This record gives sequence, structure tokens and C-alpha cells, in this order.
Amino acid sequence: MSLFLYDNDPPRRRMTRRVLRGFDASAFAELRHRAGISVSDLARLSGASLSTIHHWEAGRRTPQVDILAAVMAVLNAPIESVVLIAAQERYPGDWRVLRGMTQPQLGAAAHIATSIVQRIERGEHPLSDSNAEVLSGVLGIPAGTYREAYQRARDRPAGAPS
Repeated sequence: MSLFLYDNDPPRRRMTRRVLRGFDASAFAELRHRAGISVSDLARLSGASLSTIHHWEAGRRTPQVDILAAVMAVLNAPIESVVLIAAQERYPGDWRVLRGMTQPQLGAAAHIATSIVQRIERGEHPLSDSNAEVLSGVLGIPAGTYREAYQRARDRPAGAPS
């Protein structure tokens, strides 16, 4: 992935909006088939591109969170039906993805800087009681559940995605 947005831009890290964990392409394809909606219609109704839906179903790409949320709204199904991570294995970022939110959206809703949300999700920033309460409240989960997810992110093996 390029770190440059444009050739003349200074180097900076781009924030990803990709679902990095748990997206099940076959569950997504099966859900779409059960809904009886064509790839073409799903793309048109959700605003996603036709190739995006094809890439997801083929397992060549994982979705961006906000686009997945729009597609799942058309399918009238929760994101949890295609992002398959057991509750006891979820990290803070997984809870955010399941709610269809990007880090900037969660940060704005919680009145916490996006960079802090990002670092909390990676387990690199201390999780205060106040931040745990606010973030869990926005996500609609108990604060204890969020704290447990945060601890899993902190304890994950080196190199494992969060």
C-alpha cells in the first residue's frame, strides 16, 4: 500500500477502512443469494461498485467498513452475519466494524481524536475508565466487554492484526 495520496504529498500513513479480520466471502455470497438480489442490483442500490461486490465474493478483497455497512443495509442483515469473529475473541476494532463505523466516525461520536481511537484499538494507548465508558456506549456494548476486548488487543502476539 502506498503511503502517498498524491505524488507531491509528503509521506504520511493512510488510515485504512478495510475489514481486516473475520470477513467471510462465502457467507457474504450465500447471504446475497438467499436475499435473491443480483450483484448488479446490490451494487446499484448500495452505491458500491459492481467490481467491489465481485471482489468480495471471490475473496480477492475485504470490504471497507462504510461500504460494507451500506451493502448490508440493502441486504437487511447485520454485519455480524458476514464478519465472523466470536465475541470472546473480538478486539475493540472488531466491535467498531460490527457497528459499521470507521475510526473517524467512532472518534467523532465519542468526542475522542481519531488517532487515540486508533491507538486504543491497537492496544497501544492506555484505556481510561472514561474512554471505556464513552466508546462502549457509542458501540452499544458493556464497558467491561470493551475493556476485555482492549486487553486482548494488548495481549495479542507480535505482528497479529488488531
